Amino acid sequence: MHHITLDSETDFDGWRKAARALALNNVKPSDVTWRVAEDAPELFAPAAPPPEGTFSVPARFVELAQTAILHRNPERFALLYRLLWRLRGNHDLLDITTDPDVAELAAMARAVRRDEHKMHAVVRFREIGREQKSHFVAWFEPEHHIVELAAPFFARRFADMPWSILTPDVCAHWDGHVVSITPGVAKSEAPTAGRLEETWRRYCASIFNPARLKMEMPSRRNLPQASSVKPWIDGPMTANAETEPRTPQEPLMARKHADAIETLREEAADCRACPLYKNATQTVFGEGRQTARIMLVGEQPGDKEDLAGKPFVGPAGQMLDRALEEAGIDRRTVYVTNAVKHFKFVPRGKIRLHQKPNTPEIKACRQWYERELAAIQPELVVAMGATAAQSVFGKITPINKNRGHPIDLDDGTRALVTVHPSYLLRLPDADAKAREYRRFVEDLMIAADLLRRSAHAA
Repeated sequence: MHHITLDSETDFDGWRKAARALALNNVKPSDVTWRVAEDAPELFAPAAPPPEGTFSVPARFVELAQTAILHRNPERFALLYRLLWRLRGNHDLLDITTDPDVAELAAMARAVRRDEHKMHAVVRFREIGREQKSHFVAWFEPEHHIVELAAPFFARRFADMPWSILTPDVCAHWDGHVVSITPGVAKSEAPTAGRLEETWRRYCASIFNPARLKMEMPSRRNLPQASSVKPWIDGPMTANAETEPRTPQEPLMARKHADAIETLREEAADCRACPLYKNATQTVFGEGRQTARIMLVGEQPGDKEDLAGKPFVGPAGQMLDRALEEAGIDRRTVYVTNAVKHFKFVPRGKIRLHQKPNTPEIKACRQWYERELAAIQPELVVAMGATAAQSVFGKITPINKNRGHPIDLDDGTRALVTVHPSYLLRLPDADAKAREYRRFVEDLMIAADLLRRSAHAA
């Protein structure tokens, strides 16, 4: 029997090194036990000797393993090694979704990503101290070991303030330059209510949508907004048909959503996260129905949008309007935005030529997309173009390979990938333009059909 001791609950590098050595020495999964250092006994059987040789596994397994190892299931190390052992003989094993080991790995990875998204959504900071000596502190109890995974999000979102997130496992700290990790603390060390509490509660109430409340809600131990949303849960909920524009007597909750988007729009107007603001006329934020079931995400504003301050008002917007109408979607019922909120261009005389945003610019602007998504809470996100897809999925995502079918996002929202309307305008051949336009409409018809099925299922 081989007893493997890892340095920590999240020691993926240690697990990978040990697993590789075990596999190369043909040590069966049943002959291995896995422990974390603090839980290990004082005496161990010898580990496997240094290996010789090499082997490969699908990159998808490595990606899933890096996520699943953050799960609290104590058997996760053994499960990962068992799958590694089996993958050596069957590289297509991960495609067998009914396989118990594959299904368990996928479920653990999803649970970790959900916990990460929950941490992004519910952590709130309380101000300790005043003025120059102030520090912002939050308490969170994660279900899994996701603090180090989630911390970079807060570093991007709250880059201009020093903060600490305290948890029973580990604590994350940001000094304006780097994230540091320290041991966990007891809940008694968490801050008491401060002057940011009421502001946070008002914001949470503004983005809460009772129409999408699930009947089986998770534990609220981490939800600082619970006391704020309770009146919305207990109060009446007004049904609203998404097929018709809202009237001036729209429900209060829709106005609350509008307040949240307006707040985000005002904040984004002063965004300096990347250099694009220097040459753009203004920030072009999203607009549309505040409780839309569909959120359309384009790439970036064009010349017309930059001058008007509104998304999709130029030639590409006109083509989008026509395609939406043919697909049976009223643009007044959707929310439209862009992955990048400032116009990137190069001047050519009096003309400003569109330039594709680069990855750092897309990443810098992604916080606004994430916050719009949290405020709108759509059922479906349609990513139009490569830049939009990169923002929605958080990585470079090929269009042709992924278009035409729904893709589940980590937070439970579904996504569709299609081309950007401006791509159709650039096609020089009339036949190709007509053909690709029809495909674009068909993609939007898939979106409309998905919502119809969802409505019937409900």
